Amino acid sequence: MDAVAERAAEGGAAERRREQRGWYFYDWANSVFSTSVLTVFLGPYLTEVAKAAADPEGFVHPLGVPVRAGSFFAYSVSASVLLSVLVMPVAAALADRTGRKKPILGFFAYLGAGATTGMFFLSGDRYLLGGALLILANVAFGAAVVVYHAFLPQIALPHERDKVSSRGWAFGYAAGALVLVANLAVFLGHDSLGVDEGTAVRICLASAGLWWGLFTLVPLRRLRERPVAGAGGGRRISLGGGGRQLLATVRDLRRYPLTLLFLGAYLLYNDGVQTVITQASVFGAEELGMEQTTLITAVLLVQVLAVAGALLMGRLAQRYGAKRTILGSLVAWTATVGAGWFLPAGAPVWFFALAAAIGLVLGGSQALSRSLFAQLIPKGKEAEYFALYEISDRGTSWLGPLLFGLTYQLTGSYRDAIISLVVFFVLGFVLLARVPVARAAAAVGNPEPDRI
Repeated sequence: MDAVAERAAEGGAAERRREQRGWYFYDWANSVFSTSVLTVFLGPYLTEVAKAAADPEGFVHPLGVPVRAGSFFAYSVSASVLLSVLVMPVAAALADRTGRKKPILGFFAYLGAGATTGMFFLSGDRYLLGGALLILANVAFGAAVVVYHAFLPQIALPHERDKVSSRGWAFGYAAGALVLVANLAVFLGHDSLGVDEGTAVRICLASAGLWWGLFTLVPLRRLRERPVAGAGGGRRISLGGGGRQLLATVRDLRRYPLTLLFLGAYLLYNDGVQTVITQASVFGAEELGMEQTTLITAVLLVQVLAVAGALLMGRLAQRYGAKRTILGSLVAWTATVGAGWFLPAGAPVWFFALAAAIGLVLGGSQALSRSLFAQLIPKGKEAEYFALYEISDRGTSWLGPLLFGLTYQLTGSYRDAIISLVVFFVLGFVLLARVPVARAAAAVGNPEPDRI
């Protein structure tokens, strides 16, 4: 019996590793949207498109509302998050109540990939088209990631989750770097390709959508469904049901105040992280006068160093615990964003130094936040809780972009806008320091982590 049990355990471990490898590939698939679209190309390009449509005072008027052209991209990101608040709970309710995570993941992944590919048609003064495609793609991105995150507690044992989550982020940043190299070749060689600079940017945007759709096939083949007790395969769930599910999840979360405290901390510091990701290229182009090639090179540097940073911080978490490692990363974030205010215009070397600092802490802080949260949610409610988590996750934060946009609109300075983000890291640090991780895990019925 011992030999049989040992073989069964080995077979289970092998199957778990196979699923984990497939799971990594969704990070590989969708991270190019965060990198090539949100971080590098779409912000400056959509800003220029909005400026082409602006009135003599520099304002565009979506739905009759006067908006400074330089703030349109930030406001579009915020609008996508507000819509995500309605859509992601529906995806989570479907995933948890039916147990059919893979079809839901595929639906939203291909919806987002299609909208991103459609950005090829963003030209001239079609800023409204750009805003609409950004909102659709970012909402779909968030809904798909809710379901993707919900697989983590199912495919990794508690002691594996920091490592698995960190490897997933490393895969994502490696893909981002690879695609950025190809994008850089297209952008720099647009004359030899017989296209203008704007067309080259649109090709890069569309390529991110094609990449996203192609590699989503891997997790859809490798991951397997888990039966849900009492789930009816043909049971219909309405939008209203999804809204009620969100309210039920919020009420349930009140039973676990320590998990709620972690979410509050994460909401704050992750809003800062996401705003840096989505607005750094606008800051570099508009305030520091950086060329597009400099911006792409800087983001490529972030991607390369983020791979090493994610793996390194994963190892630090195994030694010191995820919470302590995240707190250390927040100190680094505060110092890095604060230093951004002092960067001289027209000095690429200092901009690259800032990018290097961001890269070293970016992947690890995100990966460890995901694995730490997985320890603090009750079994069987993974997607529901990750829906709340994803509301403030990468590319879908709204407080940060809103503050960034408002600060710029009031002051006309991107330096003031970037320094305003320090408050998110400081407050996030204070709240996270107050979370007793061992007690929080025990409160939801999970084993206490070996290290915190």
